[in-house]
Amino acid sequence: MAAGIEAEAFRQKLLAWYDAGRRDLPWRQSTDFYPVWISEVMLQQTRVEAAIPHYLRFLLRFPSLAALAMADEADVLAAWSGLGYYRRARNLHKAARQVAEAGIPRSHGEILALPGAGPYTAAAVASIALGLPHAAVDGNVIRVTSRLSADSEPSESPETRRRLAALADSLLDRARPGDFNQAMMELGATVCTPAGPQCVWCPVSGFCGGYAAGIQASLPVRHARPQSRRRELCLLLLRRKGDGGGDEVFLVRRDSGESRLAGFWEPLPYDAAWGAAPVAANFTHQIVNDRYSVSVREKWHGADSEPTVAGRWFPVADLPLVPLGGIARKAIDAVLAVRPTSLFDTGE
Repeated sequence: MAAGIEAEAFRQKLLAWYDAGRRDLPWRQSTDFYPVWISEVMLQQTRVEAAIPHYLRFLLRFPSLAALAMADEADVLAAWSGLGYYRRARNLHKAARQVAEAGIPRSHGEILALPGAGPYTAAAVASIALGLPHAAVDGNVIRVTSRLSADSEPSESPETRRRLAALADSLLDRARPGDFNQAMMELGATVCTPAGPQCVWCPVSGFCGGYAAGIQASLPVRHARPQSRRRELCLLLLRRKGDGGGDEVFLVRRDSGESRLAGFWEPLPYDAAWGAAPVAANFTHQIVNDRYSVSVREKWHGADSEPTVAGRWFPVADLPLVPLGGIARKAIDAVLAVRPTSLFDTGE
């Protein structure tokens, strides 16, 4: 057995702990393919706490795979707004149409062939929804296995990843693969945390090489992250009173060639040619390694004229149905001064 761990005893301890106190998460209410798949795609780049309200609203909007497959991409992107990494939403939509035509996948390989489904997602969905014995290895599992095996090699290296994935596979409970994978991820999320692991409460600390050696807090070893790049951004939110008396905002659409947010709507980039426009809000926003300092200027526009740039007026009440990136949503929220109750009610 890898790292000298007695696998059966480890499984029993871990699953007993999971059965006794697992978190009550909404996607654990069903093992049907569709809700499991939606949750795992959302959790690829999103914390559990942030994903929950998005998951609930997404299923209200698209309660079945057929509903998602038949939806327009713009509606899917609007429902995904606030989760970031929007390629996930586009791939999810493509995959839904593929599954609606070909049927629910019945193997790990069929899931892996879906747009946007990498090794982790395929293993997680295959184990939870189909009961197939595939170890799901995410960041939590990398951390748990690196500590169990006291592996001090950089966790980003392909060789280390293969080694830790092999350990996860050797420990996997073939009779309960879905529960086991979720238990490993639960352990990493709640006990074997990145900072200050709570080893005294860990159900499997007796199997942990890192704990025995007193080095658990230093694992996994990671290469130093590059410093965030500082970027300045100034936006202009044009407002007017619509024909019905309600407020409207003017937004422009990202060009289709801009892949990350193609098709999304956002305020105008501010230009002095627009004339005097006071700063209405300032905030920061992190996108991967870019940290944006954003200022938002506000200007009221006459209802009897149109801006000279291509764009569209949106009633404020309709904005939750419009595909908007994180910066655009923050900018509009800040200027409209609707917090602490956000116009978009993301739960973040």
